[in-house]
Amino acid sequence: MKHTTTCWRQAFALVELLIIVMILAMLAALLLPALAKAKSKAQRISCVNNLKQISIGYRLWEGDNGDLTPAAQTVSKGGWADLLAKPDQGALCWTNYAILANELGQAPKLLICPADERQPAANFARDFKDNTHVSYFVGVSANDEHPQSIQGGDRNLGSGAEPGPDYGYSPESGKGNDVAVPVNSARQTVCWSLKMHSGGNPAGAANISLGDGSVQQVTSANFGQNFLRYADPTTNWPVGRAPATPSIRLIFP
Repeated sequence: MKHTTTCWRQAFALVELLIIVMILAMLAALLLPALAKAKSKAQRISCVNNLKQISIGYRLWEGDNGDLTPAAQTVSKGGWADLLAKPDQGALCWTNYAILANELGQAPKLLICPADERQPAANFARDFKDNTHVSYFVGVSANDEHPQSIQGGDRNLGSGAEPGPDYGYSPESGKGNDVAVPVNSARQTVCWSLKMHSGGNPAGAANISLGDGSVQQVTSANFGQNFLRYADPTTNWPVGRAPATPSIRLIFP
């Protein structure tokens, strides 16, 4: 009789354990998507803060350099405009941010979006020597006289109206890209890929910073309709490389 009671208690404990495991599995199925969404939101907020700090860095640098951005100031005066007088300068995108190192508080981690696969450089002087430590493109013609000009944004922008699976114009090799993006068009010509902040948005989403120092959260459609469509075209193209349609020049890392 004692033996029977012991077996019954062991069997009952096993049933309890299975029930607990099932309940935990159900809770995990319910909570994991919510946790993933919360993590994605936190990453995007952190990215917004990065871009805001970079925008402040631009304003500080401009104040000491003739009210010009690094892309508009000559090399002799600390900028990189001479280099941009040549086409295909994507590989030097990182240079724009190296110039801002002091204004960024010598904190290269500001240049990496937490949703990006890339990792920040440990040190500007020693490790920051290429695009592999940068998450944000550079709008060459952005300035505070044109508040809606596009200063920068997440690197996973690509051509077309459908989001791709990779990082768009920004190659994993770090070789960068020098891109003319059409503006003033009712047709969507570019789209954020399914990387970084687009995980929960099948149409693509990202953060951008503007010439007035503000940072905006945008979808692909919103970016085209409310920002690109009304952007001022870049005018200082390399000789012989001005696009046939009005466009802005974006340098991708």
